[in-house]
Amino acid sequence: MPFLGKDWRSPGWCWEKTDNGWKRIILYGQENNNLDFAELCSDDKDGVFVGDVCELTSVKQQKDLYNNSTKSHFVKDKWIYVHKVSTKERQGYSTLGEALNRLDFSTAVEDLRRFNYVAKLFQLIARYHLTSLSGAAQKNYFNILEKIVQKVLDDCYNPRLVKDLLQDLVSTLHGLTVHVGRVVLVGNINIWMSRLEVILKWQEQLNNLQIPKHRCNGMSLSDLPIHMHNKILSKLSDACDIINLGQAMPTLRFLSEDKILWKKLCYFHFSDKEYHKNLVLTKSDNVDWKLMYFTLKKHYPMREQYGDTLHYCKHCHILFWQDLHLALIFKDWGHPCTAIDPDKCLMPISPQDFIELFQY
Repeated sequence: MPFLGKDWRSPGWCWEKTDNGWKRIILYGQENNNLDFAELCSDDKDGVFVGDVCELTSVKQQKDLYNNSTKSHFVKDKWIYVHKVSTKERQGYSTLGEALNRLDFSTAVEDLRRFNYVAKLFQLIARYHLTSLSGAAQKNYFNILEKIVQKVLDDCYNPRLVKDLLQDLVSTLHGLTVHVGRVVLVGNINIWMSRLEVILKWQEQLNNLQIPKHRCNGMSLSDLPIHMHNKILSKLSDACDIINLGQAMPTLRFLSEDKILWKKLCYFHFSDKEYHKNLVLTKSDNVDWKLMYFTLKKHYPMREQYGDTLHYCKHCHILFWQDLHLALIFKDWGHPCTAIDPDKCLMPISPQDFIELFQY
């Protein structure tokens, strides 16, 4: 009996012998695909399996499209237990993909205090650790990334950071799909190419983003005194923001070139040893702090500053999002801590520390 199944892994069709010959047993829901033995033995063999093959191809395409577009549904927790070794109570170890699936990053994107933290973490994953994620974690990664891009398109919040994130992701995917090949990627190569097309579309939308002008009948930035302008510039930790703000008004441009301001930036982002090794002097043997800042930026990592970060309890080995309001008022530390003084066991986790926490 020839093998006539739709899938090479299936046992084939079931047949029964009748007075008129062999006929296939029709299961429930297969009445429309009734083929008898006479049709199979006829000379018109070209069109016998056309309907089944087309149906199978259509089902497979719909399944791939569903798996690529369906949102991941995981149990979102505010904390997870990080275990690095196997014990009798716990087998295995925590992975980066597990933390990405279980921690509630989708809600964190909507919080302005945590948005930059999540975007920076996703940028590090895009650069170095995309292939270490499981298929479900990669799917969840792109679902959250879509929310990050949509947040920028809706609120025009920090588009420069998200542009850098997408550019790093495009470079990584281009290198993996073109130079390395699909062996390092989990899933169909066509799905990754479609994801790459979506990312390029997001880049185009961010490049065409127009920040609307806010109409305000009250006091504007230009109405503030000079000492208030200087106070605002001194609170900025990003050099690009200082330069862009200095181009808005002649007064701000003068203040943005202040050497004391750039000196504070150097002290904030870099250590004494780092800028003592890279002194940039002018013709009059004075330190050019602005040029020195950009020189140090090329050689050393800058200090990261976020409104809110993930925390790690050294006593309970738990990674969690902490609600500062609940911690201060209700003494709720965001996880079931058993320490006598939980505040001394907490340690803020930067995006780089988050990555290193799951490296073994």
